[in-house]
Amino acid sequence: MNETETLPYSLPGLTDAERIAGANAYRERMQGRRSCRYFSDAPVPREVIEAAIMAAGSAPNGANHQPWHFAVVSSPEKKRAIREAAEAEEQRFYGTDGDKPKASEEWLDALAPIGTDAEKPFLEIAPWLIVVFAQRKGGIEEDASTQNYYVNESVGIACGMLLSALHEAGVATLTHTPSPMGFLREICGRPEHEKPLMIVVAGLPADDARVPLHATRKKPLTQIASWL
Repeated sequence: MNETETLPYSLPGLTDAERIAGANAYRERMQGRRSCRYFSDAPVPREVIEAAIMAAGSAPNGANHQPWHFAVVSSPEKKRAIREAAEAEEQRFYGTDGDKPKASEEWLDALAPIGTDAEKPFLEIAPWLIVVFAQRKGGIEEDASTQNYYVNESVGIACGMLLSALHEAGVATLTHTPSPMGFLREICGRPEHEKPLMIVVAGLPADDARVPLHATRKKPLTQIASWL
């Protein structure tokens, strides 16, 4: 393939009214998305996860190096190992291990309305854990040596598209970021040049799943956008 070759680009021909309607329909669906912490163990087809990851893999990225890897975990043994390691870090974060919390008092106060704590049973209950890794090196050929560019930005966009695709498929999600996360590299068998960024927990909500009212508070358009 000639790397300098170009291809035509076009979009479906829509009227302004159709574009507005499409944007508003998507907005309404996404505004119903919530982080779920109470999962069912009901199965979700692997094909759903595969399609969502392929959607994420189409995200814009630096130099088209696609600097991401999605390690999909369904093994009960590996999910248990991830939970145990994550909870150990969370206990240090919250100070429930008997030592002073790693988190500041201000940070803990900010988390209080969400109701989070060191217990993470969803890491074992949900059918899928998608561990997202950022590849600092590798390039499109994944040779482990070519420099990648705008890695965090690229992987962040891909994660947003992954969450959106899963929500569109009727799958509940949660982003979990224990700190530090080096244990994920070992459990998932990933190389040193890859940095774990987050765990995306994916499955169906439990019958009694609830979300904190605080999570429904969203800034209005006038606060999150300016028109220059």
